[in-house]
Amino acid sequence: MGEKLDRKTRNELMTRLNRDARFIATHFELRYRAIEAERANVKNRYGVCYSDGTIKIRLRHVTTGKPLKYSSLVATLCHELAHLRHFNHGLRFRSFNQTLLEFARGHGIYQPRRVNEKPTQRVAVPERTPAPKPSEPDGPRQLTLF
Repeated sequence: MGEKLDRKTRNELMTRLNRDARFIATHFELRYRAIEAERANVKNRYGVCYSDGTIKIRLRHVTTGKPLKYSSLVATLCHELAHLRHFNHGLRFRSFNQTLLEFARGHGIYQPRRVNEKPTQRVAVPERTPAPKPSEPDGPRQLTLF
């Protein structure tokens, strides 16, 4: 079925996920009990949030067994954290989930890439500088109608 996720990789992913979960949850005043790795034999979901505040996240791809991309793990983390406030998939949940993702993106935690984009292809987009304002003549201007 695929390769097993080695202990070192699993621990590194969980350490990083727990750190990022604390950062996001603290900002939004969310309380959870634990962030845990989902059992390897669970294949029908990426994550789950239990009513006691325990969040489990699947770390590996179902067919290859390789670790999922960190951006996928963060997207799942944000989804499950959103359930701490809205324990459903309604409009308020979706809106809050989007807010969490945007917060994570703004802090460099969530960095999704396009499907065929390689990490070396990412380039920083320079900030836009405002266009210079045309110099205005002194005094009031008259509106030209025709």
